Amino acid sequence: MTAEPSAEPSAGGAGAANSAGSPAGVPVAAPRHDDSLTTENQARAALIDTCRELNARGINQGKAGNASLRWDRGGAAGLLVTPSALPYARMRPDDIVWLSLQTRTQADSQTDSQTGGAPPTVPAVIDSNGRRPSSEWRIHRDIYAARPDAAAVVHAHPPHATALACLASVQAAGIPAFHYMVAMAGGNDIRCAGYATFGTQALSDTALAALAGRRACLMAHHGIVALGASLESALALAEEVESLSRMYHLACQLGVPPVLGDDEMARVLVLFADYRPDQAAAPG
Repeated sequence: MTAEPSAEPSAGGAGAANSAGSPAGVPVAAPRHDDSLTTENQARAALIDTCRELNARGINQGKAGNASLRWDRGGAAGLLVTPSALPYARMRPDDIVWLSLQTRTQADSQTDSQTGGAPPTVPAVIDSNGRRPSSEWRIHRDIYAARPDAAAVVHAHPPHATALACLASVQAAGIPAFHYMVAMAGGNDIRCAGYATFGTQALSDTALAALAGRRACLMAHHGIVALGASLESALALAEEVESLSRMYHLACQLGVPPVLGDDEMARVLVLFADYRPDQAAAPG
């Protein structure tokens, strides 16, 4: 098993938030952590279990997708993320990669043409035990830096949601409020992030924009991303988005489904906040 870090994992707070780049003197909500996990070895094992469950539930296939958990080491804000190109069945706790939220400019690197030629950044600290972090580590890192409500993030390629994300109509308008459970994603629709090459800063940027005020989104020609207050809630939301995508696909085969109004969806969000605190309206 992985040796525990020498410092106790931090519960977050202002120090962790400032290391993610928040302006000095601006109040920042304390970053959320999965309180059910008390040691780093527990957290690493839980990430592997979550990824295996993604495949078992049909939300993901093979080595696709990835998952992460906000995990600070002492005063260093960071995350644990699954490694690249390793089958989940073979994944072990030592294979999980720890990244700092703080980044630095990558030396002697090619510029990223999809971000206007800006040189790419990399985590300032990587503890990888020889493994490469998931190619989508930027999405995970940027969500934690921008969204203190996120304690866990799941990215997957579920068949129905991904199929919808390949349609121009859904890319333009997302999944509307054809069913009240669309509110589980945090608002009155499930947006679709624009397309960008996998693993790029451009993809992270478009995903973060689609997640503004939301906890889940589709990704054009790619898949989905979902965040939550725990790995369990992020996994449950990813499963709900796939279920809603299947329902929407079926409904569209029968006709044009009517859409619930903004007033009704606002009532649903209030009710969710009452008995599903983790599904209250997302900030943004």
